[in-house]
Amino acid sequence: MIKAIIVDDEPYSCETLSVLLERYCNNVSVIASCYNAMDALTVIKNQQPDLVFLDVEMPRMNGFQMLEQLPSINFDLIFTTSYNQYALKAFRFSAIDYLMKPIDREELQKAIQKIELRSQRPINQQLEILFQKMQRSVTPGAKIALPTLEGLQIVNIDSIISCDSDSNYTILRLKHKEKLTVSRTLKDIEELLEDHAFVRVHHSHLVNLNEVLKYVKGEGGYLVMSDGSSIDVSRSKKENLLKRLLPH
Repeated sequence: MIKAIIVDDEPYSCETLSVLLERYCNNVSVIASCYNAMDALTVIKNQQPDLVFLDVEMPRMNGFQMLEQLPSINFDLIFTTSYNQYALKAFRFSAIDYLMKPIDREELQKAIQKIELRSQRPINQQLEILFQKMQRSVTPGAKIALPTLEGLQIVNIDSIISCDSDSNYTILRLKHKEKLTVSRTLKDIEELLEDHAFVRVHHSHLVNLNEVLKYVKGEGGYLVMSDGSSIDVSRSKKENLLKRLLPH
């Protein structure tokens, strides 16, 4: 039996979710409902739940701030949210489970099934990736957390020259001839870097526009990058690339 608590500042939302779990998820037992983050911190410490349903937006202390107060996170986590589409990309990329309000019965059952099938979950790494993705501001020296086979690698965004697809992995070409294999598809990396100066120039290539030295004409043409590498540009991506290189 999965011991769960619900954290939501709206009592009606807590009650609705509790009823859904009781009716459709027999393997989940709701041991507490908390209407604010402070109470939830106490309950988590005392009850040691297996699963926490956590509202993102709450007064005084939101869901993210609450998690930062915990010395460790040794439970599964499902966010309940009304966040916009941008934020939902962050949840998907980090592999953190979330449910959109109003909560759908089938989506709830799917989320519980995923938790049952999952053995160990690097929740702290996933949360770090989530927080990185949700920071909209782009500042010099900005860093991102990237999952690799060995763990989580912190990378300076401006050190990335290009990204190449390798099936379900992506190879990052970094300055000083370094390479990093990341456990995400190129599409995932593209979403992660969408607020930065990166553009998809080919189904297999994503480049940092700040590291482009030259564009050579052709049917699609190709780019010469700061490390001397040449990257093909597909015909379908050429127009968008030129717009980004010559925005005016």
